[in-house]
Amino acid sequence: MFATFKMLFVFSFFGSIAGVIGIPISFVLGNVRRLYKISMWIVRTGVRAAGIRVEVSGTEHVPAGQSCIFMCNHVSNLDPPVVLPAIPGQSSVLLKQELMKIPILGTAMRMAKFVPVERGAKRDAAAASVTAAGEALRSGLHILVFPEGTRAVDGRLSKFKKGPFFLAQQTGAPVIPVAVSGTQTMMRKGSAAITPGVAKVEMLTPIFPGEYGSREEMLRAVYEAIAEALPVGMKPVE
Repeated sequence: MFATFKMLFVFSFFGSIAGVIGIPISFVLGNVRRLYKISMWIVRTGVRAAGIRVEVSGTEHVPAGQSCIFMCNHVSNLDPPVVLPAIPGQSSVLLKQELMKIPILGTAMRMAKFVPVERGAKRDAAAASVTAAGEALRSGLHILVFPEGTRAVDGRLSKFKKGPFFLAQQTGAPVIPVAVSGTQTMMRKGSAAITPGVAKVEMLTPIFPGEYGSREEMLRAVYEAIAEALPVGMKPVE
């Protein structure tokens, strides 16, 4: 649990300072880019403090000057702090609505155009999330989404939700499949304990929505790309 304590200390100590000082300044300036960069530094520092080394590959696959949707498998609560700083530029994230209620952090996430998603939401709420994500993309941000919708218990890739692919189809934004591994053994579902180790983040060849005749075909292409890139023990069971 010591690794967990070190990460939380970095997040809470530096995050509080950045929030108290950075949020008012960003509000006055109408720009959160500097606060976002500081936040990513805090996240990377917290991850390193927990003894986690992040190896990133495939950033050359990210199209320059285009807002993209990064779709990543999800096996641990460590995935967002490991993957988000690895994405070039500034990103929004589709995340659980409850996280927006966290003091200071919730305010910063709203200013950064993070998109809350209500689990089991009715069609109107789901459409509102897609609309907000589309606006974030059009403003020049990337979007990070975990299309499984929740963490896989056994670390293996599980079925994808269709919502993120509706967003891709509606906006035409390139989809960057992302395969993350290693985090499934560092912080297991249902546990707050962190085991230091190496997390690997691999960004794969872009998938362009216009090249597919349906959302289902695009979903299958992204799913198969991530499945192919994952270690044997994380591949889906047929």
